[in-house]
Amino acid sequence: MKSKTSKVSLITFIGMTVALAASIRNIPDVAGSGWTMFFYMGVASLLFALPICLIAGEFGSAFPEKGGPELWVSNSLGGSYGFATSWLLWVQMFPGMVMVASALPPLLATAINRESLGNNNIFTLIVILVVYWIITFLNMKFDMAKITGQIGAWAGIYIPLVIMTVLGIWAVIKSGIHPSSILGNFSAGKLLPDPTDMKSLTFFSPIIFIYTGIEMSSVYITRIKKVSYYPIGVLVTLVFMFFLNIVNGFLEASVVSSSKIDLNNIVQPVIVYDKILGLPSWIANVFSILVFIGVSVQLSAWASGPGKTIISSAQKGLYPPKFKFWKTDRFGDSHAILITQASIISFFALVYLLIPGINSAFLELVNATTVLYCAVYIFMAIGFIKLRIKQPNLKRPFKVGNTFVAWLVALILIATIIIALVATFAVGTLKDFIIVAIISAVLILLPFWFVRIRKDSWTPEVKKLMAESDQVSKKAEK
Repeated sequence: MKSKTSKVSLITFIGMTVALAASIRNIPDVAGSGWTMFFYMGVASLLFALPICLIAGEFGSAFPEKGGPELWVSNSLGGSYGFATSWLLWVQMFPGMVMVASALPPLLATAINRESLGNNNIFTLIVILVVYWIITFLNMKFDMAKITGQIGAWAGIYIPLVIMTVLGIWAVIKSGIHPSSILGNFSAGKLLPDPTDMKSLTFFSPIIFIYTGIEMSSVYITRIKKVSYYPIGVLVTLVFMFFLNIVNGFLEASVVSSSKIDLNNIVQPVIVYDKILGLPSWIANVFSILVFIGVSVQLSAWASGPGKTIISSAQKGLYPPKFKFWKTDRFGDSHAILITQASIISFFALVYLLIPGINSAFLELVNATTVLYCAVYIFMAIGFIKLRIKQPNLKRPFKVGNTFVAWLVALILIATIIIALVATFAVGTLKDFIIVAIISAVLILLPFWFVRIRKDSWTPEVKKLMAESDQVSKKAEK
C-alpha cells in the first residue's frame, strides 16, 4: 500500500506553495512604485522567483531529506557554507520580524479608531515589543503551531484579500483613477523606471522580497504524483502571486497619493475605499482586527520555526554548549534561542526611534532582510553549478535542462540580485548604505568566524549535557 505522502496532486501542491509564499503585507510597496509596478513585478517573478524555484526544485529532488537550503548548500559547497546558510535563515528574521510586526501598530490604531497613532514611531516600537514578547512567552508555554493551525492563513490572507479586492474594485469603478494619486495620468513612459528619477528604485528590493521563502515549496517535490507537476505548480503560483499583488497594488495606487502612502499600513487602502464608497468605518475596524490576528499568528509560527535549524546545529556541537541552544522543551523549541532572538529583535525594533519617519525605518529593515536572504540565494546558485560540475551523474528526478541552461538560470539569479542591491543602495543616502552594509556584513561574516573558533570538545560536551538532561526529564516524569 502506497503512502499518502506520495499522493499530492497538482492542485494540492499549488495550494501548499501559495500558503507558504502568499501575503498581503507587501501590497503597499507595490502600490508605491506606481506604473513601474508591472515592470518590477515582472522582473521579480521571472528573473528572481522563477530561477530560485527551478534551482530549489533540482536540489530538492536530488536531496529529498529534511534540511532545505542548509542541506543543499552543505552538500554542494561544504559544511561551513551550510552552517552559514542555516545561520542566515535564522538571523534574517531579526530585521524581517520587525518589518512584519510593523504592520501591527497601524492595524491596532485603526481598530481603536486612532489612525494617527499608526504613524507614531514610539507607539510603533511599543506595540512591536509588547506583541513579540507575548508571542515569545506563549511559545515557551504552549504548542502555538498546533493551537493556531490555519487561523493565520484565513484571518491574515484569504478573508482580508477578498475584502480588500472587492472594495478596491468597487471604489475604483466609482471614482476612477484620481489625478493626484500615485498613478495619476497614464503615459507609456511611466511603465519603465525613469533613469533620471532614482526614487522609484527604492521599491525594487521590497517588491523582490515578496518572493523570498518561495524555495521552501521544493520540500514537497518528492510527494507530488509526477515530478513534471513541479514547474507547472511553481508557474501557476508565480502567476497567482503576480496578479494578487498587481491587482491590489493598482487599486491602492489609483486612490492614494504618493505623499500620503504609508508603506507599513496595509489597512490604509481599505479606509480610503470606505470613504469613497460611503461605507461605515467598522468595515476597516474588522479588517484591521482580522489582519492583526493573522500577522500575530504568522509571527508566532516564525518565532519557533527558523530556530529549529539553530537547534540542529547546536546539537551537533557547532555552537558553544554554554549558550544552551541545544536544550529543547516538550514542543521541540529552545527557550535560550527564543529569548535570544526576542532580545535581538527588540534591539532591531529600536530603528523606529533612531530613524525619523515610519517609511524610512521600514525600508531600512526591508533592505537589511533582503541582503541577508539574497546571500543564501547566491550560495544556492553557486552550489547548484558546482554540483552540476562535480557530480553530473547524481540522480535528479527534476532537472533544470542541460548544463548551459543550468548556468544561465544561476547567472540570471545572481545578476538580478546584484542589480537589485546596487539599485537599492544607489538611491539611498550614505547613512542608509552604512547602516544596512554594517548589519549585513556582520551577520554574514559571523557564522564563518564561529566555524573558525569552534572547538572539537563542544560536540562531546553537548552530547553529555543532552544525555544528562534526558535523564533528569525521565526522572521528573516518574
